[in-house]
Amino acid sequence: MSPILISIAVFVGVAALVGAVAMTLRGPTDELVEERLDLFTGAGGSVRKKPAERVESVLARPLGDSKSWIDGIVARFNRFGLLFEQADTSLTPTAFFLISSALAAGGWLLAWFSRCPIGILPFTAAMMGSLPLVWLILRRRRRMKKFSTQLPDALELIARALRAGHSLASGFHLVNEEMPDPIGKEFGRVFEEQNLGIAMEDALRGMIDRLPNLDLKFFVTAVLLQRQTGGDLAEILDKISHLIRQRFQIWGQVQALTGEGRLSGVVLLALPPLLFLAVYRLNPDYIMLLFTDPMGKKMLAGGIFLQLLGALVIRKIVNIKV
Repeated sequence: MSPILISIAVFVGVAALVGAVAMTLRGPTDELVEERLDLFTGAGGSVRKKPAERVESVLARPLGDSKSWIDGIVARFNRFGLLFEQADTSLTPTAFFLISSALAAGGWLLAWFSRCPIGILPFTAAMMGSLPLVWLILRRRRRMKKFSTQLPDALELIARALRAGHSLASGFHLVNEEMPDPIGKEFGRVFEEQNLGIAMEDALRGMIDRLPNLDLKFFVTAVLLQRQTGGDLAEILDKISHLIRQRFQIWGQVQALTGEGRLSGVVLLALPPLLFLAVYRLNPDYIMLLFTDPMGKKMLAGGIFLQLLGALVIRKIVNIKV
């Protein structure tokens, strides 16, 4: 079959798949409305008789939120579905897969019309299709980092509120009003959840699921222990805040000492791909031996394996946990 016909068939197939997903029917939201009304009115049993996860899911989902079949598939993979919530993005799994599919098809067609070798087409499509995932991971990492830097100030604010005679919930509400996102939004969500009937312990554990931060786990553990055994929670929060600030100081020193190793790793990892592109631009026939000759294919596979191995070794050397 002609390569042109193959490319046209692939394009039509991908376009049909994207169109079918985009036209997926939205499910009704009447059931969600009834559940929330029953929750507020107490019909069908009190809030305490329902599981905490059930109540939290009913309160957290918007009334206009409807799930497609892609959302149902993603819901089976809790960790991947949680990535959208941790990144705090309005992007739904359906839109995410649509964008990824469109970029993958665009990368395939771009490489095809650029007359790249057939073996490069899947790699180009994979790279373009993975861009939304990379963006999502970077957004999540940036949000987690910002939350970590805001946490000491939030704990000190809660400690001052406790000394002034406020309750712990009022301290959460004060953080929501006085501090920006993401920490203001997350503490405000805990405050609203416990106001709507969810136990404080369950609301705090839900925040840990959304924000897997070690310092936050220390804080939640201290709060849970204090609610069971008593004690001066304000003093505990001050000590946790001081500990977090010391960890940040040590981490900054480690980053300064490992800066040269990290820069060397970036240069060593970026040099082979850039050199490959430069040689392919200057002399395509010379570099095509890696794809056509059997020994060249083995050398290419070995080079990629050693490149990944080197990346893991360098990461292990410079990634020092504090």
